[in-house]
Amino acid sequence: MSSTNHEFHSRQLMDLAPPDIRAHLENDDTILIPMGACEMHGDHMPLGTDIYNAVEVSRRTAEKAKTLVAPPIWSGYSPHHLREPERGMGTITMRSQTLEALIHDTARSLIHHGFNKLIFVNGHTSNTKITDPIFRNLRYETGALLAMFKPYGERYLGLIEDVMENPPDETPGWHASEQETSIMLAYDESNVKMDRAVDRRAHAPKWLPDAFGKEDGAWDAQFKGYEYFYFPMEHNEFAPDGVIGNPNRATAEKGNEIFERFSTYLGEAIDEIRKIPVEIKQREYVLKA
Repeated sequence: MSSTNHEFHSRQLMDLAPPDIRAHLENDDTILIPMGACEMHGDHMPLGTDIYNAVEVSRRTAEKAKTLVAPPIWSGYSPHHLREPERGMGTITMRSQTLEALIHDTARSLIHHGFNKLIFVNGHTSNTKITDPIFRNLRYETGALLAMFKPYGERYLGLIEDVMENPPDETPGWHASEQETSIMLAYDESNVKMDRAVDRRAHAPKWLPDAFGKEDGAWDAQFKGYEYFYFPMEHNEFAPDGVIGNPNRATAEKGNEIFERFSTYLGEAIDEIRKIPVEIKQREYVLKA
């Protein structure tokens, strides 16, 4: 992977001073931006699962690819994880317009300073429900390159398929199942309480007729064996425990391997992204308070 001539004591933007940022920009116009969520992941997992994933993949990637990591966008779009009032589930959700504003202001600030290629490392699938319009608008407005890297499994395990032991019906890449539990064991084992873990499957909400089926955490439903329907659903309507799959095969060793594979892959991709020509048409960020 490519490297710069300047050595930094940290790859975190918050740890650096302006001379360090200028030194980075002399050789590299890329930066990673972790984003995730603060939401319940069953009783055995920390609320920070999605953002911790993004933060750790970004940290490892930055060391390998010699790039920088911006401050994380900690909370994402998670209204379907709020659950009933006064249950103490802990989810903190942003409204769609709030998250759009956070992405916009973060990106415009970084572009203002000279970063041309912004790679959002997203640990929370539901953020993608609202990111496309703001990413496109930022590209149209500034000319900057925006990308999203998604280090999770769900319906597509890809790089990590051979690491997972859960069979398909135990949905290894879904919410609080084998993959997410493994990466949290690797990130900070003290945050994971395996004695609370449960083995669960997704199912169609009770309000849907029996003719409709559901097998995972996507907001899609099957009818007559075909998946053409999408319904807005609350997570507790199809996964009451917050778990979709079997977390009991999770290990820290698997989690570390997953982090290594995703960060190596992203680092190699950054080498290619650096080659993309970018013409900035609006650099200065003039706040309209």
